[in-house]
Amino acid sequence: MSSTAVSPSVLRLTFVRHPGFLIPRPRHFRCKRHFSVSASACSDDVHRPVRVRFAPSPTGNLHVGGARTALFNYLFARSNGGKFVLRIEDTDLERSTKQSEEALLQDLTWLGLDWDEGPGVGGDYGPYRQSERNSLYKNYAHKLLDSGHVYRCFCTTEELEKMKEIAKLRQLPPVYSGKWASATEEEVQEELSKGTPFTYRFRVPKEGSLKINDLIRGEVSWNLDTLGDFVIMRSNGQPVYNFCVTVDDASMAISHVIRAEEHLPNTLRQALIYKALGFPMPSFAHVSLILAPDRSKLSKRHGATSVGQFKEMGYLPQAMVNYLALLGWGDGTENEFFAIEHLVQKFTIDRVNKSGAIFDSVKLRWMNGQHLRSLPSEDLTKLIGERWKNAGIIKESEGPFVNEAVQLLKDGIDLITDADKVLSNLLAYPLQDSLSSSEGRAVVEDKLTEVSASLLSAYDSGDLILALEEGPSGWQKWVKSFGKSLKRKGKSLFMPLRVLLTGKLHGPDIGSSIVLLYKAGKLDVVAEPGFITLEERIDMIRQIDWESLNPGGQPILEPAASISS
Repeated sequence: MSSTAVSPSVLRLTFVRHPGFLIPRPRHFRCKRHFSVSASACSDDVHRPVRVRFAPSPTGNLHVGGARTALFNYLFARSNGGKFVLRIEDTDLERSTKQSEEALLQDLTWLGLDWDEGPGVGGDYGPYRQSERNSLYKNYAHKLLDSGHVYRCFCTTEELEKMKEIAKLRQLPPVYSGKWASATEEEVQEELSKGTPFTYRFRVPKEGSLKINDLIRGEVSWNLDTLGDFVIMRSNGQPVYNFCVTVDDASMAISHVIRAEEHLPNTLRQALIYKALGFPMPSFAHVSLILAPDRSKLSKRHGATSVGQFKEMGYLPQAMVNYLALLGWGDGTENEFFAIEHLVQKFTIDRVNKSGAIFDSVKLRWMNGQHLRSLPSEDLTKLIGERWKNAGIIKESEGPFVNEAVQLLKDGIDLITDADKVLSNLLAYPLQDSLSSSEGRAVVEDKLTEVSASLLSAYDSGDLILALEEGPSGWQKWVKSFGKSLKRKGKSLFMPLRVLLTGKLHGPDIGSSIVLLYKAGKLDVVAEPGFITLEERIDMIRQIDWESLNPGGQPILEPAASISS
């Protein structure tokens, strides 16, 4: 094969300041032959509109890392009056599914990250799925072939593997040897006439370097001799990732590429393609990874990692957005609570940290509880009431019982799904278990039979029911009088009443709890099977075998019926 010299190229990028963001300005190039710089690439246009993109692959669920990347792009676009573009990178035909794409769109919508252009919205730069842009990729691949930046490579898989082995033996980087880089036109035509499969390889200069000023990481540079000629089109005609991304970002006029740091090595290949096609370079910002508490990369083994999972677990979208924003960013104050509109006002890319952010599920849960309880009362009641009805605990999602139950139980709810447990706990009546427990024994030994007898007497006389009909104020008056009659107050009064009427040793405010339990039975609102009404609880108290609970202890009082008669 004949030898064709490839001129070295030195690519250096500097950045100029623009209010709120940075615009790239190629400052100096020493370029010959294959890497001539077009006027557009050297433009000093600081008024370039801000256009950012989030480009997920529909091969699985939306990971929280991807969601944070989407959020940072969204906030950057909104804070700079720009456009947020959604592009689906579905060139991995074997793994990409329509179901995953739909789930991605639903998760982004749930988070409130509405896109200006993309699937379901349209726009002037579509189509917005890579699978629908193949003709565009082929056109640009042919342009690079015609200009000499790309050549046909007829190497077989076996030949490529042998090159890797030789490089390994020589302790060299496993880069392509350039076998077909210097082929003559006759040699290429001979292979084409035989129908030999070929790829398109990008011709990388053997000398030189690329330097960028990453908006998060600062200056980053690469030597070109570590790369080797790389494939941009496979032998089956499918474009590779780095080629697609560059063509898409350039043809969609993307001004800033904000993405995960794992894409940082791709920047070198993409920059070379930008320059070869004469496209202006976007500004790059590579966001740190989200780490688990052990500082390893967050993965499924650490628990929930996808947005859909957190949604199912009962998290609010506004809490997820708030927490994700704080993973690597802050406004410089102690404030930790932001609505999305406040994040738009505060967000700047220069306050994004380059160190990894720890995903703390405990803090996320706590933050969700704070957001949940800060909802307007009617919104919180509607949300939890519907949850209770859908869970089959109550028959109707609204009404006096729901209103009072939400107010009573909200402090114990951090996730929407917690609401099921706290209401079921309130409605449960595990009296026998509580009386038989070690903590319950102390209550029994404190003359619980005496309190029980007086309570039954108050119920039979109608005094207790009249008090409960009045609500919490009626209960307060009754319990004060009841305590005086027994010469009890504080814990010695309320603990036995709590055990007898709720069946539990601990719980929310006892007066509100008992009023609510009475109302639940009276209004017949509970759908959960096994609910024990106040009347049924009184009957169970009558049947308690106190001697078995307190053998050899305090004397057993006569039944309440005898006392009242």
